[in-house]
Amino acid sequence: MRIKRYEILLPLVYNDGKEIEKEKFFRTDQELVEKFGATTTDTTIAIGSWVYKGVLYKDRLIRIRVDVEDTEDARKFLEDFKEVLKERFKQIDIWITGYDIEVI
Repeated sequence: MRIKRYEILLPLVYNDGKEIEKEKFFRTDQELVEKFGATTTDTTIAIGSWVYKGVLYKDRLIRIRVDVEDTEDARKFLEDFKEVLKERFKQIDIWITGYDIEVI
């Protein structure tokens, strides 16, 4: 069975600097566990910088990982879930990356 790891970067603050409500992270984790059975959340904060329409934004991010069977269903779910997350976290974009892994 082929396994794919998807990593979702979620901001800790909105673009206006206000802290994002903790229940949004809990809800997101719960939805992923319901779909895939497990998640891993890194507590180390990643720092990101990006420019949009000439404005520099600085992000503090956490990473949620799911390791799942590499199926079209899993990919489609995450493509749709990305749109949910963009609205939930009030973001222009949410990065979800995926890559093959080997579980021993």
